[in-house]
Amino acid sequence: MRMTRRVDNVQFLPFLTTDVNNLSWLSYGTLKGDGTLIVVNAVGAVLQTLYISVYLHYCPRKHAVLLQTAALLGVLLLGFGYFWLLVPNTEARLQQLGLFCSVFTISMYLSPLADLAKVIQTKSTQRLSFSLTIATLLTSASWTLYGFRLRDPYIMVRSTGKG
Repeated sequence: MRMTRRVDNVQFLPFLTTDVNNLSWLSYGTLKGDGTLIVVNAVGAVLQTLYISVYLHYCPRKHAVLLQTAALLGVLLLGFGYFWLLVPNTEARLQQLGLFCSVFTISMYLSPLADLAKVIQTKSTQRLSFSLTIATLLTSASWTLYGFRLRDPYIMVRSTGKG
C-alpha cells in the first residue's frame, strides 16, 4: 500500500518523454556514427524503459498511462518512418533529425518553468531539487563542450536544455 501511494505522486510523463528523447538522440548518434551519443543514449533508453516498466507495474491507473505511452510511441514511430524512409539523403536526414532532437529536447525541458513560476509565487524553493539542478548544470556544460569539440550545433543546442 505504501508503494502505491508513492507511485501516485510520481509523474509518469517525464519518464516517457525522456525515453523518447534518448531514443531520438540514439538514432542521431547511430546515423552520425558517434559512439558517445550511442552509448549514453542507449544506456539512458534502457534505464528509462526500466523506470517505465516499474511504474506500469505499480500504477493503479494503467489505462491512462498505457494510452500516453501508445500515443508517444506512435509519434516516435511516425518520426522514425519519416526520417528513415522519406528522407533518402543521409546528410539531409542528419540535419533534420538533429534539428528535431534539439527542438524536442528544448521543449521537453521548458516544462519545469511552471515549477519556477510556483517558486516565485510562493517564495519557496521546496518544489526544486538543488542537487538535481547542479547535476543538470554540470551535465549540460559537458554536452556543450562536447558539441563545441565536434562542431555539432545540434549537440550544443541539446545541452542548453538537457542534462
